Amino acid sequence: MKELRIRTLAALFVVAGVLSWGGARLWDSLGTLPSVPVAAPIVLGAIAAVLLATALSLRSRLKAQRERVPGAKGVDPMMAARALLFGQASALVAALVSGMYGGTGLFLLIERSDIPARTDQALYAGLAVAGGIAVIAAAVFLERVCRLPDDDDDDLPPAARA
Repeated sequence: MKELRIRTLAALFVVAGVLSWGGARLWDSLGTLPSVPVAAPIVLGAIAAVLLATALSLRSRLKAQRERVPGAKGVDPMMAARALLFGQASALVAALVSGMYGGTGLFLLIERSDIPARTDQALYAGLAVAGGIAVIAAAVFLERVCRLPDDDDDDLPPAARA
């Protein structure tokens, strides 16, 4: 599996933010802008918590397995691969969603800060961005936990590995 690149996630965040900001301006000029759901930061926070709990569980089980603790429960490689896949997919979606809410929140703060209800919407959008960043951080941590010791050789050309 390829490693997540922070540069890719940041680019996805910025592109989604710019498109969302432009879309919010267009939508607002045509009528009313849809509201930012209150559940957005809650759902992103829950996903971050699940990813962090999975990473901490895998880390402790792998540590016990490495130290050969008697009765230590091993880690099923397929379960670790599924957790890693869930983390990577979550990070990509969180970067996209965070960019979307970031662009919308920026529009609401700059263009519509005179309306109190829009200020609340901007707060929800900001919390959703924070939740998305937490998902990305938890996914990167999970990826580091699931890294195999031999993964450091993947950057070397095939001739240098032999």
